[in-house]
Amino acid sequence: MRPAASGVGPVATKRPKDRKDRIALAGAELFCERGYHGVSVDEIAAVVGISGPAVYRHFPNKYAILVHATRDVVGALLAATAESHATTPEGVLDELLAALAVVAVSKRRVAGLYQWEGRYLTPEHRREFAATLDTLVGRLAGPLRELRSDLTAGQAELLVNAALSAFGSVSTYRAAATGTEQLLTRVAWTLLRADAPQLPPQQRATPGTAAVRPASRRELLLGEAIRLFHRHGYHAVAVEDIGRAAGMQASSVYRYFPSKADLLAAAYYRASDRLAGATTTAIAEASDPADALRRVVQAYVAYAFGQSDLVAVYLAENNNLPDVDRHQLRGAQRSHVEEWVRLVGTVRPDLSVADARVLVHAVLNVITDIGRLGRFDRTSGYDAQTARLALAVLQA
Repeated sequence: MRPAASGVGPVATKRPKDRKDRIALAGAELFCERGYHGVSVDEIAAVVGISGPAVYRHFPNKYAILVHATRDVVGALLAATAESHATTPEGVLDELLAALAVVAVSKRRVAGLYQWEGRYLTPEHRREFAATLDTLVGRLAGPLRELRSDLTAGQAELLVNAALSAFGSVSTYRAAATGTEQLLTRVAWTLLRADAPQLPPQQRATPGTAAVRPASRRELLLGEAIRLFHRHGYHAVAVEDIGRAAGMQASSVYRYFPSKADLLAAAYYRASDRLAGATTTAIAEASDPADALRRVVQAYVAYAFGQSDLVAVYLAENNNLPDVDRHQLRGAQRSHVEEWVRLVGTVRPDLSVADARVLVHAVLNVITDIGRLGRFDRTSGYDAQTARLALAVLQA
């Protein structure tokens, strides 16, 4: 205990005026690092340097911290795009993109809330979040359509979402991001000037049809686990839910997987193995480095569109893996990215390794996000259009 000053009682410390914001920031960083469910209020308090009960003077619960932190992220994006002093559509976009690049880099440790942790919001708050993002997209889509009369409203919004995805990609890796603002702005401009994919029409489910279920019970359980983890999040799904979806008792699930965490790890190893196989095949069949890069992009698009549930789980749930598996799988993820970086560097010797890595992460993020906007439709050529958009990024 710190001794009291001589001749006086204990010195009272003044509560900082921004303590609520500090708590929200600490919460956001921990949520992005370890997942919303992997963080306690006491751990957030420890980062801020206060007691757990002191947090409750500002927030009634952990969920309120998530809401506040999410609002802070999108609020920073809205503030950065609130106004422009330019007099032409191109000038307006140039100012807004440069401002967004600065926010993306400065907020990279918490921007993951924008992509993944927001799924833990209630429907009411998700609608609020979506409406705010719609406002942001509209601020860029308006001047983009003035600049490009060939675009429909939907195409302009899709390209803006692609640019925002590229900015958001800086939050998906840990390598230093110093000096990347200009490159990210260049990537965003490349996307806004690209040929826009045409969003596929909304497909209606045909009554009475159902997906073919695998005969193997292990495969059936793994498939249902991946589907449920994607739809509800890992923590919201119980082993009983997985067993019920597969048409068996929970006790039967444990004959194939010792725990829910083992099911998640099996999904990750499957995703990692399939991705590595697709990449290796694409490179082996190429005639030169440029052809290899094109084939690798197409292979990743085919993988993301054909295994969309698995890809979503692979990108969102790594914080819930057992420590040993997480370490091993992160190594595999890094190896996959570095294979791309090597190819990009061979095709683009003008780029530094750091810049090539920025482009690769931007491409991977754009493919996933643009695929999601089009519901990973493979019947209308949307996958091929997405691949062309991704290849344009690598030329930024």
